[in-house]
Order: sequence, then structure tokens, then C-alpha cells
Amino acid sequence: MERPNAWKSYTAEQLDQLHYLCEGYKAFISDNKTERECCAAAVDMAREAGYVDLADAVAEGRALKAGDKVYAVNRAKSLMLVNLGTDDLEAGVNILGAHIDSPRMDVKQNPLEESSDLVTLDTHYYGGIKKYQWVTIPLAIHGVVAKKDGSVVDVAVGEDEGDPVFCVSDLLIHLSAEQLTKTAAKVIEGEMLDVIVGGRPVVVEAGEDGKKDEKDLVKKGVLAVLKEQFGIDEEDLLSAELEVVPAGAARDLGFDRSMILGYGQDDRSCAYTSLVAQLDEPEVSRTAVTLLVDKEEIGSVGATGMTSRFFENTMAEVLALAGCAGDLALRRCLANSQMLSSDVSAGFDPTFASAFEAKNASYLGRGLTFNKFTGSRGKSGSNDADAEYVAKIRRVMDEGGVAWQTAELGRVDVGGGGTIAYILAEYGMSVIDCGVPVLSMHAPWEATSKADIFEAYRGYRAFLQKA
Repeated sequence: MERPNAWKSYTAEQLDQLHYLCEGYKAFISDNKTERECCAAAVDMAREAGYVDLADAVAEGRALKAGDKVYAVNRAKSLMLVNLGTDDLEAGVNILGAHIDSPRMDVKQNPLEESSDLVTLDTHYYGGIKKYQWVTIPLAIHGVVAKKDGSVVDVAVGEDEGDPVFCVSDLLIHLSAEQLTKTAAKVIEGEMLDVIVGGRPVVVEAGEDGKKDEKDLVKKGVLAVLKEQFGIDEEDLLSAELEVVPAGAARDLGFDRSMILGYGQDDRSCAYTSLVAQLDEPEVSRTAVTLLVDKEEIGSVGATGMTSRFFENTMAEVLALAGCAGDLALRRCLANSQMLSSDVSAGFDPTFASAFEAKNASYLGRGLTFNKFTGSRGKSGSNDADAEYVAKIRRVMDEGGVAWQTAELGRVDVGGGGTIAYILAEYGMSVIDCGVPVLSMHAPWEATSKADIFEAYRGYRAFLQKA
């Protein structure tokens, strides 16, 4: 059952819509490379679309009714949007859920080190990466530094044309005979991912005793820059969250400009399309909810991950303000809800065809991909959507004219992966994974098809309208 390529069926009007959506998407992932940046940008978009802060409604005791649109933010890293519909909330809601964290390198708490007149930042990689892919490419540093006085300093260096960039060095090929005998997993190890940030020593004057403090002169120079540009001292790095990401904007890929090459498309290709689908729905019958969450790449843990009570607590607040207070009403609402876990799938790559089972793989350009199950090998750790829900989703997509396909994440016994789907399924709701197929997933630069971005948006809107 080979699915047709979506590009073959587009009208001129649809091609214009596709172009407009993808230009907005490229700008979003170019400007927002951390979960904090994505969350802040999404809030700005939500406010422009008429959403108001749920915290304000709670503080005022304001009743919520059909047509009201609210948002809630969790520690600046996760976001929930709610568009209240006319249907009874206890009958459930329609949920789109994506994550806005991506694989990267995080700066350690005590990171600065000078050796041989070079200063580096020690890092700890975040999420599943091939470490050798992160050497010798231009890198940027994004994040925040929280100071003891309560102020928070935003940091973003390496993106503007006049900015410096950073890098992790590699051993020259002339001296690499021993290095090249190592496996790919060992050729660059975690503690070797030190980011070069300086190489110019400061000039120091002699003290009253006639002696000069010649220790760590390059490090002193770097700290002087940090003090001048950001007003921070070395100790302030103890309470910083600084993320090292590829520098540069997302670009069109291919002579025909049919694809996008950019950082963080897992899972921002699904997060952005879910967000825009939610914001583009003026009115809904069944309440529409979009979740953009943190920490998926390391197990959805912590206060900002999907396993926290943020979603449940926020739904309880919404139900209470809508006149459906109480634990039983909340439990009924969650159990009767249905969700699309908006997460990417592995696009079939003919260069590595042996890793896929061809008729159960997703292909670039063939539309939104549904993964009935994820997990690994014997479906371990998987949410496995029931047949009845899959049939319902088929109907919704077909009625909406959406190009879609089904897939597994690679051949059986080759590997696997997981999403936030199983966490929401614990409430008893119907959940299935669906998203954009990606080439080179978890690499510094990932590739997607513009057609699949467009069909994800169309599919998410069809779900909010018709499911």
C-alpha cells in the first residue's frame, strides 16, 4: 500500500499556503534554539491570537466559557494552550502534544578551563547524539544566567553576522592513525566535547612588589568579556543554563527548494505546526489543547517534562473555572480525551536502506506519518494505539484531504525510540504518535520535506476540527 507523494496533488493556492507556512517555520527554528526561546515565542504568538494568561483568570476567579482561549507557562520551558469548545468538558478534549527540547551540549556548572593558552567550556551532552558530528562546526551559545540578586541575564551569541562563533576541535588527519581505529562511539568521547571560547591573554601590570600575576591570562580575558557584555562573574555560571547549539539559520535544501535543513527539527517541526494549527482555529466544538513540553529527549522527567503534574494541574484549573470542579470531573475529562503525540519519525534514507523495512517506513514528501507504536524490539516502552482509534484517525485524515502514511521506527531488532505518548495514555485516553519524517534525526542539522511540514499542519487542524 504505497502512499502517493503529496507534491503531485497540490493546487497553486496550496503551494502558496505551503510556502507561507514553511517560511514562518524556518524563521521560528532559526530564531528559537532552546526550549525557553521556543516557549517565549509561542506565548507571543498566542497573545497575538487572543489567548490570555490562565494565571490571571485564576487570580480574578474569572469564569471560562466556550470561545475563551487561555495559556499557561511552566517555568518558562513548557506551555499549554486551551481553546474552550461548546461540548461538555467531561466528554474529553482533543490534544496535540509536542516537545520543544532538542539534542545539544549543555555547559557544565563549573565550565571554564585554560590549557596551553586556550580557554574552553566543559559541556555535558543532552539527549542522544553521535558525538563525532559536533566537532569542527560553528556553534552558538544560548541560554540564561540567573544571578543571586534575582535578575536573569539572557545570552545568545553566535547567530548574528557580527557575532563570534565557537567550536569543538578535532585531531588533524595527519596524526589520526590511532584515532581512526576506534569505533564511532569512541572516536570522540563525552569529556572531549570542550568548546573553544578564547585564545588571547590579557596584558597585566606589575604589582607594588614588582611581580605580575601570570596565571590564566586567557581565562581572565574571557571573564572580562563576559563581565562587559553580560555583567556576569565566573561564580554566576554556577546558576546558569547555557546550551551549545549549531550556529546559523535554517535553509532551503535542494535545487528545487523542496526541503529544509535546520537544527532542532526533532521536534520543532511538529511543535510549530501544532502551535499554528491550534492558533488558527477560531472556534471549536470539542475543546482543543496544545502542549509544548520540555525534557522529552532525556525521558520527559523533571518539573518541566511530561511526567510532571503541570498538564493535570492546569486541566484542573480550567475545569474549575469552567464550572466542572472536582477530581471526578477531571478524571472523566482525561479518560475521555484523545491525543496526537506530535513527534517526528525516521524518514527512509536510501543511503542506509538496510536500517528500514521499506513498506513500513515513512518517506519524505508523502505526508504526515502515523506510528501506531514506537518502543524498541518487542515494542518495549511503547504506547500502542488500539485499532479502533487508528480507524477513527484514518477517517479524520481522509475527510480532511490530508496526505498521510504509516511507519515503524526502523527494522525490528535494529533500534527504536519513544515519545510522550505513553505518559498521556496512562490517563486512559486514546493516543497515537504522528509527525514529520526526518532525515539525519538528532544530528546538528536535520532535513525535512516542506510537503510533510504542510501536511502535518493540515492533519493537526483536521484532528482539532473533526476528531
